[in-house]
Amino acid sequence: MRILISGGSGFLGRALTARLREDGAQVAWLSRDASRRAPDGVRVLGYDQLGADDHFDAVVNLAGACIAEKRWSDRRKQLLFESRLGPTRALIEWMRRIPRRPRVLLSGSAVGWYGAQGDAPLGEGSAAADDFSHSLCEAWESAAMEAVSLEVPVLLLRTGIALHPAGGMLKRLLPPFRMGLGARLGDGSQVLSWISRRDWVEAVRSLLLQHLDGTRSAPVGPVNVTAPEPVTNAQFTRALAHALRRPAGLALPAPVLRLGLGEMSTLLLEGQRVLPERLQQSGFVFRHPQLNPYLDTALAR
Repeated sequence: MRILISGGSGFLGRALTARLREDGAQVAWLSRDASRRAPDGVRVLGYDQLGADDHFDAVVNLAGACIAEKRWSDRRKQLLFESRLGPTRALIEWMRRIPRRPRVLLSGSAVGWYGAQGDAPLGEGSAAADDFSHSLCEAWESAAMEAVSLEVPVLLLRTGIALHPAGGMLKRLLPPFRMGLGARLGDGSQVLSWISRRDWVEAVRSLLLQHLDGTRSAPVGPVNVTAPEPVTNAQFTRALAHALRRPAGLALPAPVLRLGLGEMSTLLLEGQRVLPERLQQSGFVFRHPQLNPYLDTALAR
């Protein structure tokens, strides 16, 4: 099993790489920097090094700058688009040139595709609300779907907030929460669609193997990669404080967040209740379906 991962050095990509290699897969990373350091046995290819002789059974496309890292200036928005569309289009153009194409493309997306929709339950067939997050995800998904014309099945991984103490949002929150400075954001009613990193890895692995094994019912198109029990921001704040045995009685008012973060504050103040309907229909069983037990276990001293 030969797997190519773009964005393999990231928070999710590294964990997926390690899990697939446990299965005996040969994993290669696709990177803008071919000299990037990778685990022993993982080959790193630059985009200009992909040739007609390179064959992979599957491609996992995760490349893209972090949407929540910096304020959304016009320049930052352009970077967010380019960092996703450039690698995706390069992969599609490579697939056009090669005689033996991958058997499946799993391409990154996010629950932001649905836009801000409050507490309404959202499955893969739900309509979207139009905002910047939706526009970004929609463009990314559309670029990936070009592979369908090449007879390569495409799965669109609409991922929630992936949680693990080693990285991502949870790692950034641990220092203030450990100091007793954990705070609810706004009124705390906004819904957070989350997933443990381990469940994300196992879900992607399961979807990948279904296609490589030739499972007839293997899903294509959008798949919500989220835990089955989303939580509100207030619930998340209490759960994290409880796991760390610290108070969290503070609140950051919405106007302060809007003033400091501008349009990017919508990521913190608005949410969506995204449900993993197709993932569960595929037979996937979550190890961490509920937030409180997961945080208690992940943060146990």
